[in-house]
Amino acid sequence: MTLQKFTIADAAMERTPGTEAEIYTGNLVDERQGGPITIGYGRYAPQQTLEETMAVHDVMIVLAGRLSVSTPDVAVEAGPGEIVYMPKGEAVTIRSHEEGATTAYVTYPHWRSARE
Repeated sequence: MTLQKFTIADAAMERTPGTEAEIYTGNLVDERQGGPITIGYGRYAPQQTLEETMAVHDVMIVLAGRLSVSTPDVAVEAGPGEIVYMPKGEAVTIRSHEEGATTAYVTYPHWRSARE
């Protein structure tokens, strides 16, 4: 793999596996390119909810909009420029607000492989 630059236009957005919510992911780097991490973009339509136990360590950077992320013990709200870390094994609920949200993410190891 060589040095690369990406924009959200490079991502082929797909509905997040296992959900009917309007939440989409677009991996740009993953196991198919031989890298050790997954890098991509996420897009949340307004008022969407995702409940999941994290199969990987996930770092989510909010680029636009707002998200609330909660566990049984902690709740945070994140907006543009803010980062949320969700450790492997943590049960989380992610909710988008009225304006929806666009995110960038990095996971270790690859989230798609961990869900299979």
